[in-house]
Amino acid sequence: MDILCPQSLILFFLLFSLSALYLFFFYFRNNCRSAGGGGCAYPPHLRPYPLIGHLPHFLRNRHRMPDWIAESLAATPTNTFVLTRPGGIRGVLTANPANVEHILRSHFDNYPKGPQSISLLHDFLGDGIFNSDGDAWRVQRKTASFEFNTKSLRSFVVRCVQREILSRLLPLLERCSLKDAAFDLQDVLERFAFDNICNVAFNQDPACLAEDDDNGARNSFFSGFAPAFSDAAVISAGRFRYAVPRLWVIKKLLGVGSERRLKESIAKVHDFAMQIIRLKKKENRASSSSPQAEDLLSRFIANEDHSEEFLRDIVISFMLAGKDTTSSALTWFFWLLSSQPEVEAKILDEIRSVRARRPDTTRTVFDFEELKEMHYLHAAITESMRLYPPVPFNSVHCLSDDVLPDGTAVKKGWFMTYTSYAMGRLETVWGPDCREYKPERWLEEETRTFRAESPFKYPVFHGGPRTCLGKEMAYIQMKSVAACMVERFAVEVVDKEACPEKMRSLTLRMKRGLPVRLRSRE
Repeated sequence: MDILCPQSLILFFLLFSLSALYLFFFYFRNNCRSAGGGGCAYPPHLRPYPLIGHLPHFLRNRHRMPDWIAESLAATPTNTFVLTRPGGIRGVLTANPANVEHILRSHFDNYPKGPQSISLLHDFLGDGIFNSDGDAWRVQRKTASFEFNTKSLRSFVVRCVQREILSRLLPLLERCSLKDAAFDLQDVLERFAFDNICNVAFNQDPACLAEDDDNGARNSFFSGFAPAFSDAAVISAGRFRYAVPRLWVIKKLLGVGSERRLKESIAKVHDFAMQIIRLKKKENRASSSSPQAEDLLSRFIANEDHSEEFLRDIVISFMLAGKDTTSSALTWFFWLLSSQPEVEAKILDEIRSVRARRPDTTRTVFDFEELKEMHYLHAAITESMRLYPPVPFNSVHCLSDDVLPDGTAVKKGWFMTYTSYAMGRLETVWGPDCREYKPERWLEEETRTFRAESPFKYPVFHGGPRTCLGKEMAYIQMKSVAACMVERFAVEVVDKEACPEKMRSLTLRMKRGLPVRLRSRE
């Protein structure tokens, strides 16, 4: 019989159609069942396709991932849905506070970072505290927790921030205001944060904000590191968004494209970190008779059990935590503030009130006690991070079958992602005014003092055992910069009508920066 005869072709077509139909119902039924409850949790526009799952949705919205996920979660009954991708990859995305508390605290041991997330970031972050589980994570967490809770470290952070603001940031901004020329505020804040974290973490000054003719001219030791670090962060984040899962592994083996650039960038980052460690060890040996150094790396080096690779991963983790997160938060804060003159006026009134209580015309920066008194500023920064969290997504791995509080079934081996970006835009979490920028929602009605929310409703600093240890340090830096800038300058965004495009990185940065002009209040 000729296999190309019309009867054979018709039979083949019928068998193919029946197989496809069977696969469709099998696949769709299973997806509906795993979406939770008694029925399918997908709204019509979010239903997965047979075999390829949500790949078409993913490709259509890859350029606007945070907003697509936020819109999708808002359209589901419990703000949770099961995402399916080719290759059998499935996972749950949620913005439900009860689910977030379940995975971050109540069932913490069932949701570690997991092999998938760790493998994607391992080249960049190694076994650092943000990319490790089990004993490796506990050792780092215990050491870091002890050090972050010491008053000596807090005092050291305050001094570092004050020095950088006074000697570099304010003079640079003053020059910009006098020129009346537009400049990229995001770039300035990132360079400030880089200088600051290097001083706090390693007691090294890269002088990124210094002009070339300053006495503190740029430190050649750090040249090339900052762009390599940013490149490594962007490309590493890109591994999570491949349409074909693990395609990056093939590119890495072949040494082509973005994976080749990543390898080159990581080599620079690792070389820099190792130089820092060896320099710090040499300094500590030379000054063994003097008091213990205050920077974070010296505190870890004091434990001689740690290998250089362990310390290298610690260095890179500190850099990631301190460089891009606070600068991202401050950039979005000033963008929001530029269209909210009434909020800016209240912040300015509070700053002047704090100044008046302790008048000293010689002081430019604020001390820790003064920063603590700025409740409205604290609320304004917190509110901006509700809408634009520095880290918009976090993913963990399900170790064994589970059911979330909203009824969603999670299978062993699935990824579990919670998104603070989406949570800040949900009426079910924050009410009908959730998209409005309202610092007042964080203040007690009578006392006007700051009132914190549950970390599972506001997981910007995570929650449970992995709660961010550097939260207080971050607020010290952000409030110091914001208070000093608002007191002296009005920040005018060049393009007031446009919403900045979000860069696809590990943190929520603006793709083209934030061009602004400064007007001196004097």
